[in-house]
Amino acid sequence: MNHPYKTREGGATVTIFVPYDCKNHCPFCINKEEYGDMTGFSLEKIVQSIRRMDAITPKCDFVFTGGEPFADIEKLQIMLDEIPTTHRVFINTTLPVSKCQTEEDILAFAERNKHKITCINVSRHMQHYVVESNDSLLTRLPVPFRINCVLYKDYPKENLIPFIERFRKLPGANIQFRFDYTATTPENLYEPDKILHDLKEIAEYTGLDGCRMRCGFHFDYKGMELTYHKTLPYSTIVETDPADGVTYDILYDILIKQTGEIHSDWTGVVMDVPAYEKVVFEPYDLKWLEGGPRK
Repeated sequence: MNHPYKTREGGATVTIFVPYDCKNHCPFCINKEEYGDMTGFSLEKIVQSIRRMDAITPKCDFVFTGGEPFADIEKLQIMLDEIPTTHRVFINTTLPVSKCQTEEDILAFAERNKHKITCINVSRHMQHYVVESNDSLLTRLPVPFRINCVLYKDYPKENLIPFIERFRKLPGANIQFRFDYTATTPENLYEPDKILHDLKEIAEYTGLDGCRMRCGFHFDYKGMELTYHKTLPYSTIVETDPADGVTYDILYDILIKQTGEIHSDWTGVVMDVPAYEKVVFEPYDLKWLEGGPRK
């Protein structure tokens, strides 16, 4: 750690990398290499790290990612059991189904944990990279869900409307389109680009929210909420507070890796956990810059 830590009220989001792989090979996934050698992966150490983060920030958000969280429901349950209901919990998934794991297994898990799960973020893309479960499964989920779609490189613009219409039929669905965050910089974070242009051609632009680290362009498509999300490929901002003259590492995301090791950034920086126990809190700087939330 170069500077004392600061984060938003409630605490930085804690993303948990599940200690087991998925069978997908999405071209934009930068995590796949980490699962090539699973030496040192430890469910027990991840559980210990979850407990530690809960003790420091008992109201932070937790996100499960991977890998594929639903690839091992029993282990996912063990980790989820360690998170009290004071936290919001999100699960990033492709909702995989197979002979070994049926739709009913996923639905039973969601029903059993609906008091804890804030939202299931389901990856669906205009170009097929994975074997997808039936869309009807989404309508049966007992918890809120969101469609995440990475618009990767030269995505087929002509498929935008058919893709949106596919999910507009599903009650409660909304879509978050995502820029390839490995290509995001502070200079282009808020800059208009091809994706924003394409979405403005087919949907009503309703506003922009953002902070130092990420932003969201919001749209209404025939009553369905769409968001175009951009975020930087790292999660620490170094900034001097004019009030006290102290330079802080301002954390937006904390990672619990597959080994249980806790990182303070997506770039591989190991967090000084005892120092984070003394973290300074500030109001969350995410705010509406144009327009406002849907009513």
